Amino acid sequence: MQRNRRSFLALAGMGALATACGSNTGRQGDPPPSTAYSAGPPPSDAPKVALQQWYHAYGEDGVQDAVKRYAASYPGAAVTVQWNPGDYDSKIVTALQNSKVPDVFEAQVKIDWVRQNQVVSLDDVIGPAKGDFSPAVLAAQTVEGKVYGVPQATDTQVLFYRKSLLRAAGVQPPQTVDELVDAAAKLTKDGVKGLFAGNDGGVGVLTGPLLWSAGLDYLKNGNREVGFDDPRAATALAKLHTLNANGSLLLGAPSDWSDPGAFIDGLTAMQWTGLWNVPKIRQAFDDDFGVLPFPELDGSGAPSVPVGAYGAMVNAKSEHVAEAKAFVKWLWVDQTQNQLEFATKFGFHVPARQSLIDRADNLKSGPAADAARFVKEHSHLVGGPVWTQQANTALSDAAAKIAKEGADPAAQVKTAVEVAKAELKRLFG
Repeated sequence: MQRNRRSFLALAGMGALATACGSNTGRQGDPPPSTAYSAGPPPSDAPKVALQQWYHAYGEDGVQDAVKRYAASYPGAAVTVQWNPGDYDSKIVTALQNSKVPDVFEAQVKIDWVRQNQVVSLDDVIGPAKGDFSPAVLAAQTVEGKVYGVPQATDTQVLFYRKSLLRAAGVQPPQTVDELVDAAAKLTKDGVKGLFAGNDGGVGVLTGPLLWSAGLDYLKNGNREVGFDDPRAATALAKLHTLNANGSLLLGAPSDWSDPGAFIDGLTAMQWTGLWNVPKIRQAFDDDFGVLPFPELDGSGAPSVPVGAYGAMVNAKSEHVAEAKAFVKWLWVDQTQNQLEFATKFGFHVPARQSLIDRADNLKSGPAADAARFVKEHSHLVGGPVWTQQANTALSDAAAKIAKEGADPAAQVKTAVEVAKAELKRLFG
């Protein structure tokens, strides 16, 4: 099956762009292009270096043609784009271990790639433009203070709700987790469920938001400590069991959380899903819908949205590292019009750069503008490069047992904490 740019947000327990701007917000125009690194085009009489660039197979029409057009217009090298259907992430892992190609590829950096010298630092490429990317989106591409990927576009998830159904039930848009639980129960009637957050009962996509609702995180203190080793984690995750036990969650929907079908077909009054679904939902309901961040647990927590962005990276085994870095700078730092088109023309996504969000016409009003504001004010990175698959599996298993079996939240969280601590010890000693 073809993947799309939101696919990495569907990882179990993983989800994740932007929050506050850096020192240069770009609100008066684009930041100056990076000048710290530039290989420059070859002399006109010299043969062009050949570069290979990899993308996963985006599901949206027009993306493949656009990235081929970008590559063809680059004056500094002959860039060939390879489209990769199927298990792209595994293919990249294999290529980095064994191959000089691709020269340039999209991914989210992993600490093991850095430790094994498989990818190249791009701090000199991103240069002064770094301040135009949010800390959250850059964190997805940063290991131990160095940037290894230039973010391309951003996806996020929000809570969609039908305004008319909430009014009819006398329900206000929920601002706390308890209000969300109560709203879901009151909206469950006449064959309509109150909330849909995936056929797994919200385990995959709500674990992170529940931690953030309590003011916690996956990791903390520079990714050196477990961020949910706190009694409030058990309190927050217990709410997932309440939702699963009280009959207010839609389960067994024809399509899962990333598709708006359940919401559009009237199976649920609220759905946790992606910003990319705004056009379909607007077509179905006109202005009879709104969006919210995931609510806070209480006054000591905060609302949140998960964010994520693939970044353009350079293979350290490439025979043309300097030329590959120059191409990444040209495309993902200098060519702001292409970056805006990539994010907004072929789907509904948020540009990775703050200055481009302000130029995106489809993010200037209505629920889309609200979602863009949530990205700026409430976004969180799920896990990040140091959050390992082993730690994620342990936390997801704990959330599933709490949600589905009513297992003791404190005991389950403790088990997940111990696995995460062991992973940090393995990485950092």
